[in-house]
Amino acid sequence: MLAALPCLQVNHPHATAAASYKPIGLAAAVRAGFTVPPTLITSDPDAARTFAKDHGPVIHKLLRVTRHLDPDEMPLTVWTTAVEPDDIDDDVAGTAALFQTRVDSVADMRVTVVGGRRFAVRIDSGLLDWRTDYDRHTYRPIDVPPEVADSITAYMADLRLVYACFDFALTAADDWVFYEANPSGQYGWIEAATGLPITPTFADLLQNGTA
Repeated sequence: MLAALPCLQVNHPHATAAASYKPIGLAAAVRAGFTVPPTLITSDPDAARTFAKDHGPVIHKLLRVTRHLDPDEMPLTVWTTAVEPDDIDDDVAGTAALFQTRVDSVADMRVTVVGGRRFAVRIDSGLLDWRTDYDRHTYRPIDVPPEVADSITAYMADLRLVYACFDFALTAADDWVFYEANPSGQYGWIEAATGLPITPTFADLLQNGTA
């Protein structure tokens, strides 16, 4: 019923479902012109080990967010994890796994897009996955390079998104490397730390159909 409503939806549930799946997001990122790290999705342990040797160092990611609870019914997640070729065993054959070349980055970039308006923040943490320890973060609002902004616009149009949170690695050469775009990403902690007017922009979008 929700998907059938002829009104602004942030985002349409079908668009959210598609964009939440990493293979779809990675393909759209390539079409949009982003720089994307070498990536392998496979259930073949030998292929995974070969990729890790040829494109290392590599990391492992989930293909999509899944509901995972510990024995006490507390929610868990799987962080981005560094992987060596010898770490890859035959358990990979159980399901598809995503391996990706680790980016030699100096910082992370988070860009929250609301109705075409971009709020970009540099995150310095020194962590492989900055989500593992928010106490180590420092934040600085930044401008998005024009070529990255153009790719963001193309990505949003391709996947019919009105709202998304983009994650990039920043290299020492000031290149932005695409990690992912979350169509249901959180932004409250960034707004609190930086004062960026994300919530008012979100409200304007919902009320007026424009940001």
